[in-house]
Amino acid sequence: MNVKVLFIWVLLSGPAFAQGFAGLGTEASGFARPERGQVLSFPKDHGAHPDYRIEWWYLTANLKGEDGRDYGVQWTLFRSALAPDAGQGWAAPQIWMGHAGLTTPDRHFVAERLARGGVGQAGVTAAPFRAWVDDWQMAGATLDDLRLTANGTDFAYDLGLKADGPLVLQGDGGYSVKSASGQASFYYSQPFYTVDGVLDLPDGPVRVSGNAWLDREWSSQPLDETQRGWDWVSLHLEGGVRMMGFQLRQTDGGAYTSGTWIMPDGTAEPFGDGVLTMTPLKTAKVNGRDVPVQWRVELPGRGVDVTLGALNNAAWMDTLFPYWEGPVGISGSHTGHGYLEMTGYD
Repeated sequence: MNVKVLFIWVLLSGPAFAQGFAGLGTEASGFARPERGQVLSFPKDHGAHPDYRIEWWYLTANLKGEDGRDYGVQWTLFRSALAPDAGQGWAAPQIWMGHAGLTTPDRHFVAERLARGGVGQAGVTAAPFRAWVDDWQMAGATLDDLRLTANGTDFAYDLGLKADGPLVLQGDGGYSVKSASGQASFYYSQPFYTVDGVLDLPDGPVRVSGNAWLDREWSSQPLDETQRGWDWVSLHLEGGVRMMGFQLRQTDGGAYTSGTWIMPDGTAEPFGDGVLTMTPLKTAKVNGRDVPVQWRVELPGRGVDVTLGALNNAAWMDTLFPYWEGPVGISGSHTGHGYLEMTGYD
């Protein structure tokens, strides 16, 4: 399909796709819905779930270069269904969107790919695992051993990832509640990747190493109509502890919060609404928007009171549905590094 026709498809699907990613919407008629108590099955659930409306494979990596500089990498594949039917070929109702980001202390690189499902241009297979859009891919014999590649007009990366810990089921056995009214998704993570590889930048290649975090999520109606965006963090803390947390901002100024405390052996303790506090401390003008680039994150039950600061304030994903995504440093009660995603800052 040529680019013009593809964009017509995307624009025609605008409400479903825009809500499916940026706002995740409130309409789910005909689509499957997550049910509490459903047991996730691997490797099957590493693959696509076309009977659900929205889904993603989302990897972020905090990296250190041989040049001594910090870097961040994002690789994401989104799937959105225009309709709950299972058409074939060009009639398949699936639209795919790939995002690649590479952040340095002074530059932020972005690339985007759009594709139709059913014609081989994009997709995901569970075993062996392969997620791809055009020539970008995240693939390996299993999810524990992957090669990650992407490129844009002025950057590229080629990274190897190996997991040295187990999968983590978020929420109640993978059932993650997103609002007081009960919207939910299926959600699990692999937060234990070690990474090494090469970044290709305008000034030349840089060898890097570090760690990465993969999030997998699918649903059909995860947000309430009163929610207007979210702030999400994945944190690698000293001593091998990991922490995931998010808040979904509400139109009345409140927020619905959730997250997970993850021990070095993968033992996970979920925490529900009201336990985590995320407070913006500093904003910056990013792409014409006032965006928080420094946050105070508190989890009193674990003695967490940290400040997150962006490596690069300008880590704006200027894509079809824009958002902020970039690496952060951690200081305060704990030290480390992580990733921050923010949507809905219009």
